Amino acid sequence: MTEGIAGLRTPLCDLLGCDVPILLAGMGGVARSELAAAVANAGGFEMLGMVRESPALIAEEVRALRALTDRPFAVNVIPSATDPALLEAQIGRCLDLGVRAFTFFWDVMPEVVARMKREGCLVLHQVGTAKAARQAEDAGADVIIAQGIEAGGHVHGRTGTFALAEAVMDAVRAPVVVSGGITTGRGLAAALAMGAQGVQCGTAFLATSESFAHDYHKSRVVDATGEDTVLTDVFVLNWPKGAAVRVIANSITEGLEGRLLGHDPATLPRVPIARDGDTPRLRFSTDSPMRTTTGALEEMALYAGQGAGAIRDVVPAAERIRRMVRDAEDCLARLVSPVGGRP
Repeated sequence: MTEGIAGLRTPLCDLLGCDVPILLAGMGGVARSELAAAVANAGGFEMLGMVRESPALIAEEVRALRALTDRPFAVNVIPSATDPALLEAQIGRCLDLGVRAFTFFWDVMPEVVARMKREGCLVLHQVGTAKAARQAEDAGADVIIAQGIEAGGHVHGRTGTFALAEAVMDAVRAPVVVSGGITTGRGLAAALAMGAQGVQCGTAFLATSESFAHDYHKSRVVDATGEDTVLTDVFVLNWPKGAAVRVIANSITEGLEGRLLGHDPATLPRVPIARDGDTPRLRFSTDSPMRTTTGALEEMALYAGQGAGAIRDVVPAAERIRRMVRDAEDCLARLVSPVGGRP
């Protein structure tokens, strides 16, 4: 449990059932039950990253999470980037398991959001534009997550985090969560000071002991700065054409000679470079290295946001949250302290 949370608690915490307005991004493969439970038990709100995962794995992870925490949680799936039959099976299994909250991303599919609301579920929707925020709210989304271009992983918009957050807050009435490049308490304080209800973090939690990311990926995040990341759509196999991601530059991106965007998945070769058990991982795929991955890890998508430069070590998720809370409280206290003084 976090300490001294009174100054950080927002109405979003009551809606989600958490103590501090820090959300774990639903990172596919990375945000599994161990990490989700660690975030929840430290006072944050957790999401299971189940993008295109089988209903069987979803059931396994939901049960594992419930064995580790009794806190509320959401399951993250991507309707517009998932085969409709698989999406139906995913949602059906979640509902059978009593899942009561979902997080969606990429293109807004109003019929999916509306269905979840008819089922009585809470819906959080991550967007990259103010227009998409309005679409998501009109469809029934309860919480809007404004993701800026600084974010690691898949990035849908092209606007900076705080500029987008301001535009989204002007566009919707729903609580707004800020996401993209936020890895410290300073970013949390900035989001709250501008009127947002909380922040969502991916990179900050990828580099924790509980995340399912490979140790190699975690070490690359720790060693990276924001300038070491690039936005590219070359890691696009398994996603729609033009789906850009922010990754740490590697031999694949350096080999593009500056042509980071404009790649067509239909023309990219499908060459296995790594494996997770019996499952091959292809060069140019969206797969990032997990604990179970072996092979050419350096050539894979090493997701990280521009806030990576503030991540200097791999720590338990509870410690990451504790530091964020402490630093955010200090920043917010300075706003009301005498000029030149400390509270």
